[in-house]
Amino acid sequence: MRALLTPNFAQGFAQLALSHVDREYPNKLDHVMTGPADALGPRALHPIFYGSFDWHSCVHGYWLLARVWRRHTDIPAGPRISMLFETRFTEPAVAAECAYLDRPSARGFERPYGWGWLLALQAELDLHTDDIMAAAAARLRPLTDRFVQRFADFLPLCDYPIRTGVHSSTAFALRLAADHVETAAPDVFALMREKALSWYGADRGAQAWEPSQDDFLSPTLIEAACMRRFMPADQFRDWFAAFLPDAADGAPATLFSPARVSDRTDGKIAHLDGLNLSRAWCWREIAAAHPPESPLARRAEETAQQHLAASLPHVAGDYMGEHWLATFALLALEATQPM
Repeated sequence: MRALLTPNFAQGFAQLALSHVDREYPNKLDHVMTGPADALGPRALHPIFYGSFDWHSCVHGYWLLARVWRRHTDIPAGPRISMLFETRFTEPAVAAECAYLDRPSARGFERPYGWGWLLALQAELDLHTDDIMAAAAARLRPLTDRFVQRFADFLPLCDYPIRTGVHSSTAFALRLAADHVETAAPDVFALMREKALSWYGADRGAQAWEPSQDDFLSPTLIEAACMRRFMPADQFRDWFAAFLPDAADGAPATLFSPARVSDRTDGKIAHLDGLNLSRAWCWREIAAAHPPESPLARRAEETAQQHLAASLPHVAGDYMGEHWLATFALLALEATQPM
């Protein structure tokens, strides 16, 4: 049976995120200091996104909370989620996050992973009709607009794609950002589409030499998920048939076998649980672009289920995974839904 976001999953994921978005330490800052006055802690630097071990994980922890509550409005965690968005997403707090971003030393801050997640959070909040969440969406927009502009400024300079399985992946960032910019900044969406097609459009016969030891994304499959978002379905199917011509037969085999996670207390090795979950998301996105009874769609869905089974039981247990893995489980369970 296809795994979906049930109320039990929604409540469990919400409880995990609520346990860490407000937890300041331990913390891994992405912070350039230009002098002694810059030696500040996470909450002083980021009055909203100071928890969850790092800035980007806190952003997508809030995305998770907003998403599961919108999809299951009656979960017990709902009132706590509402209160958190009301008390954290204030105008002064957003202004402080904006001020940090405006520092000359922050030009490369969270590029491009955090940029994409912030736009995904805005897109999710914009779907809410609840007054508190709608107010949070409105207050966040000045920060969101800055990140949209960062994409607009950076992409013309980005001559080459970043083909990694970690935070620097350009394909993942564009996929995350697409839902917001398509309606809020169509010119930036057009620029993203142009870049995706120029970077990846001629790719053929992907070898898929992966995973690397600390991947949480498949460089091969996230490229396909990105192209699915920026191409019409028929064009995507043609592109995918050349990109992974033997996928229906389970080749390259490296893309069809879940990764083994040897030590879930090691933050980098724990990335491999995220790889399994993000692969499940990508395979479901790919399956949805093909006729449901086609061999490729069936193989893709079966592979997604295998990857989910390998890592869904491990989203909790150690903080190195707990502070972020539920987000990737949610992506897999909600695949083919708007970000």
